Amino acid sequence: VPLQAYGGGLVQAGGSLRLSCAVSGFTFDDYTIGWFRQAPGKEREFVAAIAWSGGSTYYADSVKGRFTISRDNAKKTVYLQMNSLKPDDTAVYYCAAARTSRVVLTAGEYDYWGHGTQVTVSS
Repeated sequence: VPLQAYGGGLVQAGGSLRLSCAVSGFTFDDYTIGWFRQAPGKEREFVAAIAWSGGSTYYADSVKGRFTISRDNAKKTVYLQMNSLKPDDTAVYYCAAARTSRVVLTAGEYDYWGHGTQVTVSS
């Protein structure tokens, strides 16, 4: 699997977590990286994405102002800093890669997916 997401865990509401997505096996700089999440009984939803250059980012309204996506091309890693977590943020979080220079929001446009990491926010 060319992407590995890690950093999930159990946190209380109001707390923070930082997820990491480590990439291998393809030219990292050519890809936009996105984070998605899926809660039990719900469809997978877009969370955030960052273009290959790092200059363009996009967030779902539900996380805007609380989550920050960033990338370190030298380390081939993308981060998702999650602050002010809410119980509604509980889900399995996935990172994905799309071979494009633009930010993409739909799961179908992504070429590679990693295994998810569980985030649980207790009230």
